[in-house]
Amino acid sequence: MRRQLVPAILMMVVFTLVLGIGYGLVVTGIAQLGFHDKADGSLVQRNGKDVGSSLIGQPFVDKKGNAIPKYFQSRPSAAVGADGNSSNGYDPTLSSGSNLGPSNPALVGYLPGFNTVDLKGNPSKTNPFASPDDPYCVPDDTDGKPVVSPTPDTKYKKNKDGSYVCDTNTVPQRAMAYRELNGVPRGTKIPVDAVTSSASGLDPAISLANARLQATRVARERGLSVARVRKLIDERTDGRTLGILGEKTVNVLDLNLALDQIRT
Repeated sequence: MRRQLVPAILMMVVFTLVLGIGYGLVVTGIAQLGFHDKADGSLVQRNGKDVGSSLIGQPFVDKKGNAIPKYFQSRPSAAVGADGNSSNGYDPTLSSGSNLGPSNPALVGYLPGFNTVDLKGNPSKTNPFASPDDPYCVPDDTDGKPVVSPTPDTKYKKNKDGSYVCDTNTVPQRAMAYRELNGVPRGTKIPVDAVTSSASGLDPAISLANARLQATRVARERGLSVARVRKLIDERTDGRTLGILGEKTVNVLDLNLALDQIRT
């Protein structure tokens, strides 16, 4: 027994020191020597204070979760904190995507004839929660949770006019909010990154198309010309990975900080 126990304890101690402590110290040392900025989180500073990270996105909203008009807005985030407010999102400890498929009603809304059910939970060719503004409305229950499979005993939130409160995290609702915020006409296509979250929920960048559609609103709020704001966008546009993968993107924090440096 002793001949087996002593080597086992020694092996545990040795491998704990080598792999549990030594390996971590070596990797940390290499990272600090060769990639100091990235190893420390690629933090961005202004006036000696950390204002964010170039690798992790953040919301540009007020205390109520409303978009601050003078700033470019980040991509929607599914990394929601304990407050449950998805408009704030970007909790770095909860990196995640929504993992909703392209036909999931919780993402795209009710599709008549495909995933629609009536107030009793029976198949229906029409959406009983539809409104003129959102024919794909997914209603919220009284707890504020989206209901994709109604049952006869489900209680729904309603507006003062008696219409149903639609879940704001569906693509149709996000598109409506995006159009209203940026004054985008109905005929203009909305970039997909403006209405869906990334796989990580922490994407620091938006597409070039998304940034350009926000330029007019930001220019108006800051008293700048649209041409000047577009020039800032172009100066901070990153190319495709390896020249062929993905789309051209713009780091939102970098762009907003550049705007704050302008004196009008």
